[in-house]
Amino acid sequence: MKQRITLGVVALARKTFDYEAAYELYKGILKDLEALEEVDLVAIEEQVIEVEDAKAAASRLTAAQIDGLVVISSTFHLGHLVLELDKVLHKPILLWGLPELPYNGGKIRLNSVCGVNLNSSNLFKSGVKTYHVTVGSAIDTDWVDAVRIAAALDRMNLGVIGYRAKGFFNLGVYDLNLYSEMGILINHYELSEVWNYEVEPEEIERRRAQVIELFDVSELNEFQIGKVAELTAKLGRFMADNNLTALAVRCWPEFAAEFGISPCAAMSILQSEHNILSCEGDVEGAISMIAHRAVGGETPYLFDFSQVDLQEDTALLWHCGVAPCNLWDGVCTRSLSTYFAGGKGVTADFVLKNGDFSVLRLDSDRTDYRVFLASGSVIPMEKELRGTYMKARFTKPVDEMLRIVTDNGIAHHASVVYGHFLKPFRILAKIKGWQVIE
Repeated sequence: MKQRITLGVVALARKTFDYEAAYELYKGILKDLEALEEVDLVAIEEQVIEVEDAKAAASRLTAAQIDGLVVISSTFHLGHLVLELDKVLHKPILLWGLPELPYNGGKIRLNSVCGVNLNSSNLFKSGVKTYHVTVGSAIDTDWVDAVRIAAALDRMNLGVIGYRAKGFFNLGVYDLNLYSEMGILINHYELSEVWNYEVEPEEIERRRAQVIELFDVSELNEFQIGKVAELTAKLGRFMADNNLTALAVRCWPEFAAEFGISPCAAMSILQSEHNILSCEGDVEGAISMIAHRAVGGETPYLFDFSQVDLQEDTALLWHCGVAPCNLWDGVCTRSLSTYFAGGKGVTADFVLKNGDFSVLRLDSDRTDYRVFLASGSVIPMEKELRGTYMKARFTKPVDEMLRIVTDNGIAHHASVVYGHFLKPFRILAKIKGWQVIE
C-alpha cells in the first residue's frame, strides 16, 4: 500500500481572462483528484485571485498540515500568489498548467502555461527549487508519488540495534545531516535489548510452528529452530512496541557468537509480513526500502551487487539469506541452513521469483545525497547457492552498471522491488537537490 499523504490544492486566476470557464474546469479537476489512491485533499474551493486570497489559503493549508501543494494556473494571474503561498507553507509544489481552451473572438482565454512560466521563474529566482511542472488535463501521479516518498521519510521512526557491521565504513551515516536532508532522527538500541526482550512463550511457540511450515529445516537442530522462533518473536515485538518504521540490524559478528544464531532467517520471516529490516546496520539501506514501499513497492529486498557475468550480461542480486520469504520463486526448496558464521548462521536459502524489477539506493557522499536507480528483469535459474538471490539482466549492459556503481562509489547494498518505480525518485531528487545516478 502506498504512503498516505495530504495534498493542498489551489487554483490561481485573474479576471481579465476567462476565469469563469476556468472555474468550471477546476471543479472537474477536484472531482478527478478525489479518486487518487491514499490521498486526502484539502482544496481551496474558490479561485485565488488577489493577494489576500493567497494569504487566507496559505493559513488554511498550514493548519491542515499538507505534505505537498498543487498550484493550478487556471488562467494567467498575479505573480505574488505562489510566493505568498510558499512563504508560509514551504512544501513541494506542483505547478500545473492547463491546455488552452478554443479561442473566443480571437482572445486567448486561459494563458495558463504562461502563468506556470511566471510562477517557476519567480520561485527559481527566489531560490525555491522544490517545484515540478506539468501541463495537461490530469495530475502528474509521479509527482504525487515523490511527495509520498518525502512524507514517508519525514515520518519515519528509524531504529538501529548495535551499529553498522564491522569494517563497513561505507554504510555509516552522519546523523544530523540525515536529519537535515530527510527529517529522520535515528533511535539507537543495544543488541542486548533485543536479545533480552520479554515475549510470551505462546508467541515463541507460534513462531516455531511458522518456521517449520515455511522452510525445510532438516539441516537445523532443535536449538537452532528454537532460536529462530525466539528471535522472530522478539524482533517483531520490539519493533511494534517501539513503533519503529524500520530497523537496521548489526547482524554480525556478535549475533551468532553471543545469541547463538545470526538473525537472517528471522528477518526473512518478518520482512514477508511487511516489516522493514536492513542487515549489517545499513541505515540508508533501510531508508531506501521505506522509500520503495512509499510508492507501492511490496516487500523490498536489500541485496549485494554480486557475481557479474560479462558474457551472459547478468549479475546476481544476492545476499547471505535475508530476503523476504514471500518472494520465493515457488519452485525450489525454501530452506534454512547453517553455512554462515561457522555453522551458527541459520540463513534462508531460496531463489527469488521472476519479474521486472527496480533498484534504489539513497546514498550519501559525505554530506551530499544522491539517488542511484536501475531496472531490469529476472532471469530464471536453478537453486545452486546458499542464501537468497535472483539472476538479473539490467536495461543497461552489466559491465556499464558495474562501472556506474564503482565509479560513483555507491554502497554495496541497494533495495530492489518488483515493478517499475523510477520517475518518482527522479522528481524527488530534483525537489531535494540530489544527484541522480543511473
